[in-house]
Amino acid sequence: MKPQNETPDQVTAEVIGLFNESFRVHDISILNKIVAENCVMESAMPAPIGVTTIGRKDCLAFWKKMIDATETQFSPEEITVLGEKAIIIWRYRWGDGNDKFVKGCTIVTVKNGLITEVVAYIKGTLGS
Repeated sequence: MKPQNETPDQVTAEVIGLFNESFRVHDISILNKIVAENCVMESAMPAPIGVTTIGRKDCLAFWKKMIDATETQFSPEEITVLGEKAIIIWRYRWGDGNDKFVKGCTIVTVKNGLITEVVAYIKGTLGS
């Protein structure tokens, strides 16, 4: 999937752009193209260590639940790309008001143009 003339930073930035876009527009089909078969995802909740999900199918199923929740809004605030790694600082909102969001950070590993690992952390707790 990686074009010969792109640097690891460029490939990772493109994949992270698609990853974020899938949550922004609530479209799981975008993720279908960029998640590796052996992807491992560690969620932020439940505290303190989250849940580890292994394999493309199960990672996509986990993210589909978030993407299908159309009343939510995922907003990346800062993205740092370091070769095959990206750090996304984000805000996840589930309603109006100052108490209806959390801030968090996700560290993503991209190899050969596919997401192979995702580890998420949050600042606060998810409410209802």
